[in-house]
Amino acid sequence: MLTFNLDSNSKTPLYEQLYYRIRNELETGGIKSGEKLPSKRELASHLKVSVVTVETAYSQLAAEGYITSRPGSGFYAEAVQYRTQPENSSIYIPEKSCCKNYKYNFKTNMVDTGLFPFSTWAKLSRETLSEQSPELLSACDSRGIYELRLEISDYLKSFRGIEVHPDQVIIGAGSEYLTGLIIQLLGRNLVYGIENPGYTKIFKIFNSHCLKILPIPMDELGAECGFIKNSKADAVHITPSHHFPLGTAMPVSRRTEILNWAYSSPNRYIIEDDYDSEFRFSGKPVPAMKSLDSRDRVIYINTFTKSLAPSMRISYMILPPKLLEKFMKELGFYACTVPVFEQLTLSKFMGRGHFERHIRRMKKLYRQRRDTLTESIESCKLKNYVSLKGLDSGLHVLMKLNNGMNEKQLVESAAKENVKVYGLSEYYSFGKEKVPKSCIVAGYSGLDEKEITQGIKCLEQAWT
Repeated sequence: MLTFNLDSNSKTPLYEQLYYRIRNELETGGIKSGEKLPSKRELASHLKVSVVTVETAYSQLAAEGYITSRPGSGFYAEAVQYRTQPENSSIYIPEKSCCKNYKYNFKTNMVDTGLFPFSTWAKLSRETLSEQSPELLSACDSRGIYELRLEISDYLKSFRGIEVHPDQVIIGAGSEYLTGLIIQLLGRNLVYGIENPGYTKIFKIFNSHCLKILPIPMDELGAECGFIKNSKADAVHITPSHHFPLGTAMPVSRRTEILNWAYSSPNRYIIEDDYDSEFRFSGKPVPAMKSLDSRDRVIYINTFTKSLAPSMRISYMILPPKLLEKFMKELGFYACTVPVFEQLTLSKFMGRGHFERHIRRMKKLYRQRRDTLTESIESCKLKNYVSLKGLDSGLHVLMKLNNGMNEKQLVESAAKENVKVYGLSEYYSFGKEKVPKSCIVAGYSGLDEKEITQGIKCLEQAWT
């Protein structure tokens, strides 16, 4: 007779407990195929439960094909593939990060989330929910909703000098996703040039696609054009308006040289990453390379990560007409990866001038923080050892030190003072042995002015 311990105090009903016990016996071979099960009354009497409990359990087992009812005879076990014991295989669980929480972290990919216009965004979100609820539940164009693409094209014309039709704008959840689409459009058989040093995630993306990657060295004007011309590169990924991490702004003469390189062969393209072009603090805005492109060889990428918030996974790219046609034919089946709700809200935010006002406010505050950084260095002993590059734009600076310490010593001594800084070598994907000595990359957008001042004082203790 089948004997099971059923718990009448459990939240799981008795019939369900009985069902699972019998099913387990059938799956593990405790009850053999063709074996007759006890009658409902016998099993109910043996287990001290109601006949209804047994009947319900048997009915579920029969519905799932574990047992069969034979009229006038009873219930019999069906042939079941016995469940084998699991192998002694371990599941990989990543170790918890042991990264120290530093009091002052000069991280480069941070923004001050306290500056986000929550009240305005909330108001526009409520308006979107109340007035456009049918659109929120409908699929949109694979390129994104037209309203947002129109606002982006208007913005690019006004602030970046780029004449582009809304149909050329492709919206996606982050520059990484859009870069993957570009790789599919251009092909995996090309040689891709990337800046070295540069944004290391670009190398990881290209490398994950098993592409042929060519490191492009940098000089005082940006990516070395002579190297590109003499290389086998078919496409190059560059940050001409503000190089990361060196802070270089490529002059128009160099941009024109690289454009002419692209024009000299029918299938060459330039991927222009304009990631923080909104934050230029002195002089006139540097024109985007795309605005100089007369033959449609520049693929332009930008993002709202720096201007709004890192969690705002909304980026966009501008495709030349030839690639747009290919995208619609070959990749148009992709669904847009940004929710319609966020797109509609952002289109209102831009269309009503909130984005422009927000950028002006952020530029003012970030300029103050940059000035606090430079003034703090000038007012202490560090002024004798530190020179700064990349002050005109962006949210980070490059520190060159001549205090006799190497990069490792600079980072470790800063850590002892509870300050996190980043060595330039971290941004080299190739040839780390060629890294300039004693260079530190420091972002300041995630710290307020008081924290910047205190952080520099700690670095003075560490480096002098």
